[in-house]
Amino acid sequence: MNKVVGRFILFGVPVLILVMFFVLFAAMMATAPRPEQAEFTPRPAAVFVAEARSEPVRLTVVTQGEVRPLIEISLTSQVSGRIAEVNPSFTQGGFFEAGETLVRIDDADYRLAATRAEAQVAQARQRLLLEEAEGELAREEWSSIGQGEASALALREPQLAEARAQLAAAEASLQEARLNLERTRISAPFAGRVREKSADLGQYVGAGSQLGAVFSTGTAQIRLPMTDAQLGKLGIPVAFRATADEPGPEVAISAVVAGQPRQWTGEIVRTDSAIDPQTRTLFAIVEVADPYGAAAEEAGAPLPVGLFVDASVQGRTLDSAFVLPRSALRGADQIMVAGRDGLLSIRTVPVIDSDADRVIVSSGLEDGDWVVTSPLRGAADGMAVTPLDADGEALTVERPDAPEGEEDDEDEDGERRRGDAALVSAG
Repeated sequence: MNKVVGRFILFGVPVLILVMFFVLFAAMMATAPRPEQAEFTPRPAAVFVAEARSEPVRLTVVTQGEVRPLIEISLTSQVSGRIAEVNPSFTQGGFFEAGETLVRIDDADYRLAATRAEAQVAQARQRLLLEEAEGELAREEWSSIGQGEASALALREPQLAEARAQLAAAEASLQEARLNLERTRISAPFAGRVREKSADLGQYVGAGSQLGAVFSTGTAQIRLPMTDAQLGKLGIPVAFRATADEPGPEVAISAVVAGQPRQWTGEIVRTDSAIDPQTRTLFAIVEVADPYGAAAEEAGAPLPVGLFVDASVQGRTLDSAFVLPRSALRGADQIMVAGRDGLLSIRTVPVIDSDADRVIVSSGLEDGDWVVTSPLRGAADGMAVTPLDADGEALTVERPDAPEGEEDDEDEDGERRRGDAALVSAG
């Protein structure tokens, strides 16, 4: 009996205590008060918006190109000899006028050749006079004593033709000698600048030797690469050529020269003859008149050859389009619109043009639409948003299913939402 009691105390009492503990814990959990369950309604995301307005829009094409001279030639000698004189203007960067002598080759030999040619002309002319006189005498003698028709040889007609041919040859030799004498003075048929000088005083040059490279300063040209889409914005055909009745689009050319921004005005005069096989673009040729004269005075600096410039070309005008901030475009062709009911709408729109600052949309919007311009994560159609204007002020919306008192909550939390929207926009 004592053994049974001892075993009960040793094993039964702990088990009984454990069972009582679980029973007590279950009773406490059953009688504990339940927490009240509150419904959680997410607050609408605050977004900055811009009001869409349709207006006439002038399309613009922005591209780049290098300034090149319209006329550039290699200055070569047509005769041989030693360079006897060099114009001070004939140096790299030098200016010269049309017809101004830049290099003179020693002309002593050519003056002597011209003198000899003059003497040959005089001799040939004298012989022709003698042949004409003898021919006249032969005709008189034949008419007095001859019978029948006289032969050409009897009238000395072959000798007369030979004398005339010798006179013509002598006069051609004289003309050639005088022409070579004129060619000892080398000039360009236009006003321009010297790009390169490759011969100097005292140097012997042969016919065809290159003396330097010069270019005209009358007109500068710029080759602007154009894609097919850009040509469409300009509204010009592929084989375009400007005429008086159909002038080319105006081009604003800009660059930084000597640390100062400068701007010149040009005009597209034609397109290139073929599409570039490497870039698949077509070059439009822009001309700027008098880049070192009138154009330089207008811009405050000349338009130097070799300068890399930005070009903004005025294209065709759209009667009605929407110009929006660039930040309004999502992806390639999507725009988010905050409705007057505070719900978000994601729309796919036709994008006509876009750059770093703006995007032009032809349709898909209506005047007065609130276009979202700030980032919005997890955007979806029908999502509730709070639109803010550019100053961060909340715009009035009419939510059809808004619970009573929500407008008051929006007013109380307006500052916090504007701050959150500013942080999101900055991010």
